[in-house]
Amino acid sequence: MSILPKVFDLTGRVAVVTGGAGLLGRQFCQTLAEAGAAVLVADMNDAPSKEVEKYIEASGKSALAQYLDVGDPASAHVCVEVAVKHFGRLDIWVNSAALDPKFDPQGKDKHTSSFEEYALEAWEKTLRVNLTGAFLCSQAAVRQMLKQGGGVIINVCSTYGLGGPDQRIYQKKGRTPQFKPVDYTVTKAGILGLTKYLATFYGDKNIRVNALTPGGVFNDHDDGFVNAYSARTVLGRMARPDEMNAALLFLASDASSYMTGANLVVDGGWTAW
Repeated sequence: MSILPKVFDLTGRVAVVTGGAGLLGRQFCQTLAEAGAAVLVADMNDAPSKEVEKYIEASGKSALAQYLDVGDPASAHVCVEVAVKHFGRLDIWVNSAALDPKFDPQGKDKHTSSFEEYALEAWEKTLRVNLTGAFLCSQAAVRQMLKQGGGVIINVCSTYGLGGPDQRIYQKKGRTPQFKPVDYTVTKAGILGLTKYLATFYGDKNIRVNALTPGGVFNDHDDGFVNAYSARTVLGRMARPDEMNAALLFLASDASSYMTGANLVVDGGWTAW
């Protein structure tokens, strides 16, 4: 009899997904719930996180929306407390919350600041969420996991944490030059360092820590950007939001039981060139 269904089964486990109401976060919440886990949808945005909660519960699974400011250690601590109080334990923590500047099709937010002009305030804001947030949330999570005797942490990275952005795909003929900001690449590269550090630090404590690195995921981008991005990938397209789900489940489940400190890249071949 095949063991595959069993190793992917998360029945009886409890997961927290930060940024749980986001583009990928909600996909992750639904995937973990479908695999049997009770899911805490942790996000700053109340209404969207409750929508995810209701969607999961409507399918007969367990979920709870919870406010979380990842850059606030007290908020991270409360999030863990709520998960344990409501569901009884904490087995899986997904650091998915991040600031990722998007290019507004209406031109309201053009991201025209080059590196030499980039504002310190913007840099510090992204650092607080993308990197400090993952640090604080991981601290809060491992305290509970140590009490329980183990757990899994998954840090969501980006191909821009593996190499610098190709700024050419953000340019449009006849328009002011636009740039993918420096802080996104730096914080996502830092996520990989945090992953390796935590994996080696807790290797003997039955706490596994891995990274998931998605490529560009379509999110109502304009045709010009989609075409420019797609031309840089081996598969010739952007990812669908649901194409990271199986990789996330693999890392969260016993299917990856001999895997820690690793980075699972799902990028359509962007980094293969």
